[in-house]
Amino acid sequence: MNASMNLSPVDARTERQMMELRTELQSAGLRLVDPNAGAASRRGGAGPSDHKAVTVDGVTIMVPVHTSSAWNSPFVAGVPDESGASALMHGSIPIANISFPKAPRFTQLQTLDGVPYSHIATLHGTDVLATTVLQTCIRYESRKKSCKFCAIGQSLAAGRTIARKTPEQLAEVARAAVLLDGVRHMVLTTGTPPTSDRGAQILCDSAFAIKAAVDLPIQAQCEPPDDDRWFERMKASGIDTVGMHLEVVTPEVRASVMPGKASVPVSRYMEAFRAAVAVFGRGQVSTYILAGLGDTAEAILSISRELIDIGVYPFVVPFVPISGTPLEDHPAPTPEFMKSILVPLGAMLRDAQMRSADIKAGCGKCGACSSLASYEG
Repeated sequence: MNASMNLSPVDARTERQMMELRTELQSAGLRLVDPNAGAASRRGGAGPSDHKAVTVDGVTIMVPVHTSSAWNSPFVAGVPDESGASALMHGSIPIANISFPKAPRFTQLQTLDGVPYSHIATLHGTDVLATTVLQTCIRYESRKKSCKFCAIGQSLAAGRTIARKTPEQLAEVARAAVLLDGVRHMVLTTGTPPTSDRGAQILCDSAFAIKAAVDLPIQAQCEPPDDDRWFERMKASGIDTVGMHLEVVTPEVRASVMPGKASVPVSRYMEAFRAAVAVFGRGQVSTYILAGLGDTAEAILSISRELIDIGVYPFVVPFVPISGTPLEDHPAPTPEFMKSILVPLGAMLRDAQMRSADIKAGCGKCGACSSLASYEG
């Protein structure tokens, strides 16, 4: 951590200092004295993984705890008290107070057909319900085609989830999560099936059932469907926002890191983004970009400008190497690299009046996997 920060629990902490601390935590990770503190951490599976939810100065972020960088992190979380509060240490020096959100109550239940709710959906951050509707993917079936950072098959192989969540199961769990834990929005993502809609039909069926059971804003995430008319169908089913994730932006890096998904070129994503924005509105379409996989800061910022001009929110997050994947030993991006992106990107978003807080649902609204929202100013 930068020595200039000079934080301690009794010091007056500026917003900028805490912003930089959150950025550094997400790059370096966190060592836990008590691994059972707060809600259970998540290992393997689709989407953000090997993280734990940590609240730093009132802002909840997902911090790596199961990665090699986390095991060697200078940041250490002390044993939490009964309220969940803990001292964050840099080495042996206390620098801030943190806390761990408690385990959600809905995960203690099971569906009417006997499936644990925890196998259907998980809590991200403090108030976001997330699920991978289809836990299989045509990209994952062959390591020659799979995204080298993805662990979608791990949680399924470990018996922590099921291959396909039915609309009825998702509606049941969503309603319980709202009633018991105050969940405020939901993310539906999916592995890519061998169909031209790229999973859009599955997402539509799921959203329709959820909206019939509970009034909950929903983001749906998939690769661009072959037919842009799917965006109208997704909107009609009750989906509020759409995420189509580039992950990597430079063609040669895409071909190396995710050879199967790279068969859908960036140009097709841009076409789909324009079509989706026409349906869902400016700022209600987003894309996930993983910083630290080989794209330069300049490349990420260049495409982010294009995305913002189109009306797409570029959610840039630090890459987290997940155990058991081909990139498990790939280093996480440095805090300096992340700040070289997040500072100017935050200014771009501010100038464009495109704020994460205005997104109706999804990863950008949650913001826990990146400190980007703090840089919007």
